[in-house]
Amino acid sequence: MSRLISYFIAGLIALAILSSTLFVVDQRQYAIVFALGEVKQVIKDPGLHFKLPPPFQNVMFLEKRILTLDTPEPDRFITAEKKNILVDAFVKWRISDPKLYFVSFGGDERRMQDRMAQIVKASLNEEITKRTVREVISGERGKVMDAIRTKVAAEATQIGAQILDVRLKRVDYVEQINNSVYERMKSERVRVANELRSTGAAESEKIRADADRQRIVILADAYRQAEAIRGEGDAKAARIYSDAFGKNPEFYKFTRSLEAYKDSFKTRSDVLLIDPNSEFLRYFKTPGGAKK
Repeated sequence: MSRLISYFIAGLIALAILSSTLFVVDQRQYAIVFALGEVKQVIKDPGLHFKLPPPFQNVMFLEKRILTLDTPEPDRFITAEKKNILVDAFVKWRISDPKLYFVSFGGDERRMQDRMAQIVKASLNEEITKRTVREVISGERGKVMDAIRTKVAAEATQIGAQILDVRLKRVDYVEQINNSVYERMKSERVRVANELRSTGAAESEKIRADADRQRIVILADAYRQAEAIRGEGDAKAARIYSDAFGKNPEFYKFTRSLEAYKDSFKTRSDVLLIDPNSEFLRYFKTPGGAKK
């Protein structure tokens, strides 16, 4: 009986020792095997692996997936114009050299993020101080990100990391600059509005002047045509009068005298002072107008 118990205990001990020599590496992880505190092996392939039982060998697992460094608050930088802006950036990175990464930070991801944040901030400061506010916000934003990515990637390789992307989430003015920018934008809009108004007024005057010119031309042309028509009518009337006078001169004189009487005595109150023997009244004296 005591022998069976001994065998059972020995089996448990052997199973415990065997289980301590086996470990599984997930596809999302790296595994670093230590022998007496020294890096013995770096395992990058997933699966079941063997090692010596503690304390001879130990295993540490590191993240293989893409990680994100995102600062909680935007940092303040000074542009080439000596103006303050707020920049909020994030970095996509992953461990490329597990051994170098462990040697640099002892596997502490927090220390790695602090170091990465310092590198990104230094690169941002170097690039932003060479550019104006307009260039950073819109004009050369892509160039700024590319330059920062290149510089951060070069330093990250020295600590076992690979930089995949660096992005500027938000670039904004500080409050004082926001007010000055607003005033400048307002004055610019007012200037443009005044220019448009002055241009519109000039075009209006131009159109009005052209319309007046066309009106004068049209009226002059109409007056010319009217005078031509009136002249033709007067000539035609004169010709008719001449023909009528040639056919019966006495009747023509009589009708003309009647028209003159009609125009002279339009109302009862009209008074005409004239010599009774005047030629004007000869048709009042005799029916035929003959002189006696």
